[in-house]
Amino acid sequence: MITFIVRRLLLMLPTLVGISFLIFMLIALSPGGIGAGVSAAGAGGATGAAQQQAYAEERYGLDDPVLVQYFRWLHRVSPIKFGARDQLSPGGELIRLPREVRPAALLDWDAGEWRKARDSRSDVELLALARAQAQAATAEPPEAYRRAARAYAEGRVRQIDSGVEFRSALERYVGAVGVRGAFDSRNQPREAIFTALTPERSRPEWTAVEKAGRAMVEAYNGARERRAALVVAIEARPFPQVGVPIVPGVLSVAAPDLGTSFSKNRSVADLILTALPVTMLINLLAFPLIYAVAIPGGMLAASRRGTWIDSLLGALAVGLWSIPTVWAGVLAIGFLARPSGGLGAFPVAGLHDNAAAYFAFLPNVSSSGAFERGWLLDLLWHIALPVACLVYGGFAVLSKQTRAAMLENFSADYVRTAKAKGVPRRDVVLRHVFRNSLLPLITMFVSIFPAMLAGSVIVEQIFSVPGMGSLMIESINVRDREVILANTLMIAIVNLLALLGADLLYALADPRVSYGSER
Repeated sequence: MITFIVRRLLLMLPTLVGISFLIFMLIALSPGGIGAGVSAAGAGGATGAAQQQAYAEERYGLDDPVLVQYFRWLHRVSPIKFGARDQLSPGGELIRLPREVRPAALLDWDAGEWRKARDSRSDVELLALARAQAQAATAEPPEAYRRAARAYAEGRVRQIDSGVEFRSALERYVGAVGVRGAFDSRNQPREAIFTALTPERSRPEWTAVEKAGRAMVEAYNGARERRAALVVAIEARPFPQVGVPIVPGVLSVAAPDLGTSFSKNRSVADLILTALPVTMLINLLAFPLIYAVAIPGGMLAASRRGTWIDSLLGALAVGLWSIPTVWAGVLAIGFLARPSGGLGAFPVAGLHDNAAAYFAFLPNVSSSGAFERGWLLDLLWHIALPVACLVYGGFAVLSKQTRAAMLENFSADYVRTAKAKGVPRRDVVLRHVFRNSLLPLITMFVSIFPAMLAGSVIVEQIFSVPGMGSLMIESINVRDREVILANTLMIAIVNLLALLGADLLYALADPRVSYGSER
C-alpha cells in the first residue's frame, strides 16, 4: 500500500506540470496575450502606462519569451528554490534581486550617433562601483533599500518613457521618408528594415530621432546604475530571509509564492484565503443535505422497485434535474427575495446585512423586546437561497446512482443466499446490498472537494456571493494570469489527491480491492 501511495504521489508531479503548462499557454495565446490583464489594470496617461509596463516587466517578466515566463512561475510556486533566498519586507512583500536591464530596440543602431554614449561598463564593474558608494553611505540597510528601490523604479519608468518617445520619433521619420512596414503589429521596429535604412540627416524629423535616441541611451545607462545600487542594497540583507537553506546560496526550501494579482494588486494567497471560506461554507452546507436526502431516496427507490414510490421518486428527481440553475436562481430572486413583486422573504444578494458587524453572534431579544436575529442567523438567512440552488440538482444524480448500484447488487447470488437463510430485509439492504454499492458513491463523493474549491460559479454570480467561483470568473475576464494559474494549480492538486483518496476508500469498502504488491 505504501509503495502504491508513493508511486501515485510521484506521478502527480508531471501531471501538475502538464496541466499548469497547458493553462499558461492558453492564456499566452489568447488575444492580447499574458500582458492583457496588466494593460487593463494600468493607470491612464503615458506616465501611468510607463509605470505599469515597468512594474509588469520587473515583477512578471512579460518582456521575456513565454517559456521563460512559465519556468519562472513554476520555480516561484515550487517549494524547492534555487539561487539566493528571498527576503520578506515588513509589509509582507517578497524581495528578489531585480532582473537585468535590457536595452531598447535599435539602441545600438549603427546609423544613430547616440550609440556612442552607451555605457560600456559591465554589470560587474557597476556592482563594484555601487558597493564602494554603499560603504561610504550612512543609511541603515532598510532605508538604503527603500531609497534604491524608489530610484530604480523611477529609472525604469524613465527608460520606458524614453523608448516610447524614440519610437514615436522614428514613426514620424519613416512616415516622412515613405518607408512602409517599418513596425510590426506590436508597434516594435523591424530591425532588418532599419539596418538597411540610410538616414537623411538633413530632415528635421531625423534631428528629433537623434535627440530622442540620446535621451534613450542616458535613461538606459541610468537604469543600469540604479539597478546595481538596488542589488547591493538587497545583498546587504535589510530584511529577514525566508525558507530553510539546504545549500546556502544555491538550494533552499520555502513556502510556494502564488504571486500578486494583476488586476487587484493584492497577494493571490490573500485573495484565495478571503474567497475560499465563503465557498467552503456554502458547499459544506449543501453537500451533506444532498447526501442526507438523495442516498435514502435512492435506497428506498431500489428496495421498492416498480412500485409507485419508485416512480414518484424517479419523476421528482428527473423533474428537479431538468430545471436549469440559472432559471431557478432568477425565479428564487424574483418570487422569494425581491421586495417589490415578490415575497421579500430572503435577501437578494450578499452574505450579511449592512449592519451585521454590530450584531450579536446568536439570536437574542433586545431590551425593548424586539427580536434580533444575530450574526449567525443573518448569515444562514442570506445563504439559504444559494444553498437551495446548489442542492436540488444534486438529488437526481446521486439518488439515481444509488438506485442503479443497489439494483445491480439486489440480483447477486450472495443476496439470494442471505434471503434464503432468513436474514431480515433491513440487514440485507444495509449490510449486504448498500455496502457493496458504495464504490460508485465513493467516486462521486471524492469529486466534492474539488468542486468546493472551484466554487459554484453560476450560483455565486446570481446571488453576488464573493466566493471562489466569482473570483475565478473575474480573473478570467481580465486575464489575471496569477490568479487563474494559482486556482488551477490548487484545484488540480485537490483533484489528484481526491482520486488517490477514492482508491484508498475502495480498498476499505471492498476487501476484493487491494493495492499490495503482486506475487
